[in-house]
Amino acid sequence: MDNQQLAKNKEKEKDSALNRVLGKISGSFAPILGVLAGSGLITALLAVLTKAGWMSPKGGTYAIFSATGHAVFYFLPIFLGTTLAKKLGANPFVGGTIGAALLEPHFADLVKAGTKVDFIGIPVLLMNYSSTVFPIFIAVSIYALLEHFLKKVIHKDFQMFVNPFISLMIIVPLTILIFGPFGTYVGDMIAALIKFLSTKSGILTGALLGAGWTFLTIFGLHWTIIPIVIFNLSHGGDPIMGMAATAPFAQIGIAIGVFLKSKDKNLKTLSASAVLPGLLAGTTELVIYGIILQFKRTMVYVAIAGAIGGAINGVLGAKMTAFAFPSILTIPTFTPMGLFIIGIGVALLLGIILTYVFGFEDKKAASRLKAGVSVPSLKTELIASPVSGKVVSLKKFPGPLFSTEIIGKGIAVEPVEGKIYAPVDGTVFTLFPTKHAIGILSEGGAEVLIFIGVDTIKLHGQFFTAHVQQGDQVKQGDLLIEFDIEKIKAEGYDTTTPVVITNQNQYIDVEKTKKDSVHVNDRLIRVVV
Repeated sequence: MDNQQLAKNKEKEKDSALNRVLGKISGSFAPILGVLAGSGLITALLAVLTKAGWMSPKGGTYAIFSATGHAVFYFLPIFLGTTLAKKLGANPFVGGTIGAALLEPHFADLVKAGTKVDFIGIPVLLMNYSSTVFPIFIAVSIYALLEHFLKKVIHKDFQMFVNPFISLMIIVPLTILIFGPFGTYVGDMIAALIKFLSTKSGILTGALLGAGWTFLTIFGLHWTIIPIVIFNLSHGGDPIMGMAATAPFAQIGIAIGVFLKSKDKNLKTLSASAVLPGLLAGTTELVIYGIILQFKRTMVYVAIAGAIGGAINGVLGAKMTAFAFPSILTIPTFTPMGLFIIGIGVALLLGIILTYVFGFEDKKAASRLKAGVSVPSLKTELIASPVSGKVVSLKKFPGPLFSTEIIGKGIAVEPVEGKIYAPVDGTVFTLFPTKHAIGILSEGGAEVLIFIGVDTIKLHGQFFTAHVQQGDQVKQGDLLIEFDIEKIKAEGYDTTTPVVITNQNQYIDVEKTKKDSVHVNDRLIRVVV
């Protein structure tokens, strides 16, 4: 292999590693994007009501709605601990517990009191971890590696309680001692750099803040700059947010550009739904984790648009006078307001223009599109058929739990053979004792439930044979369950088998096959993230 080929392989490895990292971040935020957007809108509504004098910020109504709007942000380490652990194939409840430990009242009280404490003789640097992202990402990533190791060395019969015990005993102290402070130190260094640059050049600082704020947000490091912002506000105004505010408007511009440019209805829906929370509440997570991390060319656009807008606001001396997330509703909190609008307006327009003119898909996807090949605009996962037979709409399935899609969206198959095969690579997360139903968690995060027959639970496992156990790793096409179709039908039971995605709310769309019949391993469902 020549040097040129080696260089290409190394570059490919780097690119795939970056894609994996960004994919894990994006996938961790995907399940909570909706609640982040909804909470942001509640916060924006409160801002409007209080500014209009229709609600007192000291009243009980405000306090309750404020708690509603800020809860998901405060407890973000718990939500991200859960979703990231699940994305990495580890126990999501242990991941959530790691996040919860950082917010546990007794620990939080120590942080508030500033008490000096140690852990087995090691001094502990106490910090407030509410709304943080970076520490929990590090902690859960290390936990996932530990969990995979424990599954190899701990007997299956003891894993349910031994693995969480060992994981929590190791990871939580490490997070408080190392991961958390490390994330905070990184943030402190960034904040110190910004403060130094702002005293030297408004243009340079504005450009750096406008370009970099999106990437600080991706890793949650933007929160470490907020204390400086609050300090500046107490001394007459904050220039940092005056410059960094162009980044969210550049992100919104990207979303509008994607909406105008894309021909994919799912992507149009995603981008359109991301614009409103961003404009009204400054909540742009849907843009960042749903679009920018999916289409990496837009990272360049958001950096350029944010940098130019930030430089303008840096030159014009824009400042924030009261703390708020940058949005059209909070423009009055910036001064001089008219000049501030120029900077954010330029960032917004540049985001739209760059995305629309230069496109947002990579060259490979674009070349395939020109060749007439369908290219999914969003990240997708294919679910193969676990059984051969006639395809049946869930609406025609006799059981109301499936026909109403309460359990999940999907499709059913009338089997011609009494064998169920794994529809994806993944882990058996549930196996009913009666062997008539099995759940597989795919490597991509889809929860696939396969339910054999109508009311077959009443057979108490008779005529069913399982070839796997709960917790087993399986590959697509592995035999999972065998069942005797003729004997089950002779007992008066229908063997129509629903295949549904139980975590449907984590996906933009669950597309079912349009075929009348399928064979094992044929594409049955496509989930769109």
